[in-house]
Amino acid sequence: MSGLQQVVPAPGQLHRIKRVKNQHYVRDGKKSYGHALRKYNIKPTVPGPFDMIDIIQHAETQHVLRRLQDRLRGRPTHVSHRQLVTKDENGEVGEVSAEDVQGDAEYLCQVGIGSPQQQMSLDFDTGSADLYTWSTELPSHVQSEGKKSKHNIFNHALSHTWKPLSGETWTITYGDGSSAGGNVGTDVVELGGIQIKNQAVELASRMSSSFRSNQGDGLLGLAFDTINTVQPNQVHTPVQNMIQQAAIPAGSELFTAHLGSVNDTSDPDNGSSFYTFGVIDAQVLASNKATVNDIHYTPVDNSNGFWQVASSTYTINGTQHSTAGHTAVMDTGTTLALVDDQTCKNIYAAIPGTKLDNSVGGYIFPTSTPTASLPLVGFAIGNATFTISREDLAFAPAGNGYSYGGIQSAGDLPFAIYGDVVLRNIYAIFDVGKMQFGCIQRLDSSTAPNAGNDKCGSHGNSCQSCDRKD
Repeated sequence: MSGLQQVVPAPGQLHRIKRVKNQHYVRDGKKSYGHALRKYNIKPTVPGPFDMIDIIQHAETQHVLRRLQDRLRGRPTHVSHRQLVTKDENGEVGEVSAEDVQGDAEYLCQVGIGSPQQQMSLDFDTGSADLYTWSTELPSHVQSEGKKSKHNIFNHALSHTWKPLSGETWTITYGDGSSAGGNVGTDVVELGGIQIKNQAVELASRMSSSFRSNQGDGLLGLAFDTINTVQPNQVHTPVQNMIQQAAIPAGSELFTAHLGSVNDTSDPDNGSSFYTFGVIDAQVLASNKATVNDIHYTPVDNSNGFWQVASSTYTINGTQHSTAGHTAVMDTGTTLALVDDQTCKNIYAAIPGTKLDNSVGGYIFPTSTPTASLPLVGFAIGNATFTISREDLAFAPAGNGYSYGGIQSAGDLPFAIYGDVVLRNIYAIFDVGKMQFGCIQRLDSSTAPNAGNDKCGSHGNSCQSCDRKD
């Protein structure tokens, strides 16, 4: 699909919203995997420290679906929902604590809310559709706890443009039972020099411990309105309101994500990390030796509320594999990439010494493996293949001389999740107006097909890693 009608301004004509490194964030593979499991309510299909169990409801109480004959003694039951639990080596289950999951965001963005503005550090998440913040409606002891950990707490009483939405409430509940919720109002929100009037802001009045342990001040969802949690009337996301208020140009009803890393400072873009709204960054295209003609677009299926695209093939060191009919969600709020079990097996079979470690619930491989010896992995986005930096295959230390892999099992989820591990390797364009996802391959020496004496693995697909290097 063509992207030639998009606005691509000179660098001085756009506002970048910088993603700022969360100094308190420490990568932990098992915890990041736990966060993804609870966010998407995934039942693991590989052995590990987590499991998803059914909750059974009968009479006035709920029981876990274990030893049904002994516990329920034939009484009528009803499976009400699933819940993520921890599981030890003996198979005993327990509650997931804040220490078991990596709920924190590695990068945060500054957003101004209210009049006068109150600055909040929010996690921009294309896998969610709520804008919520810490607020003065939280219990005083929670606010005190938050101030000690340097949280900004939004005080709606100090904003003369705040308007409560009577009767509207919100609740986010994850698969482990953790939740946050509260009341809703509207206010002026500013991000990247764009002012949004009457934007719904969800005030937290209650937060479970895993939410409170996050360093960010809340969330800014960039998925579609249909998965917004406000009840009884769902509200528009900031992007949808930008479009309705003509705050971004007609024909450029989009936002872009350039997810960098402090480990990428030697790359052409110096590891810069930011979002833009309403514009495609010409400087990013130029630094990656690309033009608007190089942007690859593919249709988006938003029927589940996500940025979901076709992804029916992948490549490993030049060999193409088929995953016919598969799709993937482009999610800036998830750090790892989650794919089907067979894809995981095939990828890690290419790394000598890899093992599936039950204690961390994922694939780990020897940290001593030279980067150039790691496989060059590519995933199809639409009908083009985009490669993953070899460095991104090692997500975090796993102990005992091993690294936790950045690509892990999607369990029983019927689609893949392409989180930061994938998105850091492309410049991503989320086009709401044309309901399409666009991207270019970002240049990085470790994604070059000849970096490890590999051949292009596109086999009929356009290989973005090769197209601009010959």
